[in-house]
Amino acid sequence: MNEIERQIFENIIQEIMMVYRHDSRPWLIGYSGGKDSTLLVSLVFQAVARIPAEQRSKKVYVITSDTMVENPIVKKYMHESSEKISEASERQKLNIQAKIIYPDIQQTFWARVIGLGYPTPEAPGFRWCTERLKINPMNKFVDECIKTNGEIIILLGVRKAESAARSRSISEKEIAGYLLNPHNNISNAYVYNPLTEIENSLVWEYLLEDDGISPWGTNMRQLFSLYQGENLSEEQSVLGEIDEKKIPITGNSRFGCWCCTLVKKDKSLQSFIDKGAKELRPLQEFRDWLVSIRQDPEFRDVKRRNGTVYTKANGETGFGPFTLEARRTILRNLLELQKKTKMTLITIDELKVIDEMWDNDGDLERRHLVDLYYEVTGERLPWDAYKVPMYHSEIVGEIDQIAGKYNLEPELMKKLIVSVDKNKHFTRSNTIKKEVARIINQEWLHQDHLPEGIK
Repeated sequence: MNEIERQIFENIIQEIMMVYRHDSRPWLIGYSGGKDSTLLVSLVFQAVARIPAEQRSKKVYVITSDTMVENPIVKKYMHESSEKISEASERQKLNIQAKIIYPDIQQTFWARVIGLGYPTPEAPGFRWCTERLKINPMNKFVDECIKTNGEIIILLGVRKAESAARSRSISEKEIAGYLLNPHNNISNAYVYNPLTEIENSLVWEYLLEDDGISPWGTNMRQLFSLYQGENLSEEQSVLGEIDEKKIPITGNSRFGCWCCTLVKKDKSLQSFIDKGAKELRPLQEFRDWLVSIRQDPEFRDVKRRNGTVYTKANGETGFGPFTLEARRTILRNLLELQKKTKMTLITIDELKVIDEMWDNDGDLERRHLVDLYYEVTGERLPWDAYKVPMYHSEIVGEIDQIAGKYNLEPELMKKLIVSVDKNKHFTRSNTIKKEVARIINQEWLHQDHLPEGIK
């Protein structure tokens, strides 16, 4: 890097120092471990280090969002980097705190797919995952910061050089004479974009200088190797957007979730495998299987979770969620994959939530999950001993027979039993009446009697 290029980064560091000293509002940086967010954190690290220790009163949060289904190689790198940022900050007394945030345990990918049977995300419109796994956890953290501090400043690693569309959107949004702009969607939050003028070619040049060692001690050559063979930049940020057109900006890398079903072929995962990460091949095969069963009628219910049914344009009945039996199959295959790869692919906390979801969905035996886990792993879950069946399999079989005798849906009977059991301690009998009425009036039970025009 020549002197002119070095001066570009020196000017940014000086500007960051000036903005840092301007007020006491805490800073928030979305750090994915990707090249642009790494550059941003690196420059902030150096700027704060130059400020006298007694003036480092501003809190700087470096936030990494772990969706819990990250590519295992990238996840390991993200967690190690986050840990080293905090350690280096503590040693140098920089008041920079790296923190990893996670989705609510009931909103994780596996809780939704295996627990409630959500169909896996599908392009272009059925993308329920991003909001639950990334946006909501970050919004929650941002809200807490604002409640504590009144206002915050969000630092973004967006660069005009990323694309012509981004360049235009940044220029349109800039307020002449101001470095801090009000956030479009978050009250009491301001946005600071220190990297807007950095060219693509300079990012790696800067990161790989001085043997590629970051200010917190990690080797940037490892990050560079993750990008090899990939046309990757940064994806949609969970911290904000540039304008009303919602142009995506940096904050989360495009390495993506290993089980992502939004693409027909996961090029990122394949690239890692091609570069030697053969341990990811079983994950790729599982992911491809997950895509293949999405439209398989054997795996899908014929009604939505709220009991409604719908007809597709071709006259066929639309699909609902994965059936309970399908969810058991997905969990079994996932646990077998976890055992085979020795990677943590689903957590104990997720299994606990899924177990409760299955109970609420009419699993009267209440032993399917804990017994399945033991069968695959040879280990007992912490709550296994407390899982007492509501009814044993023999009685469940009799319930099915009685339902068939009177031409009733077995699922209806089981959901009514679960509902009565859940609400039996309410003193108002009206509560149970309303719940029973809701269940027996669901559309799927009466679709044969609905006028054609209502379907």
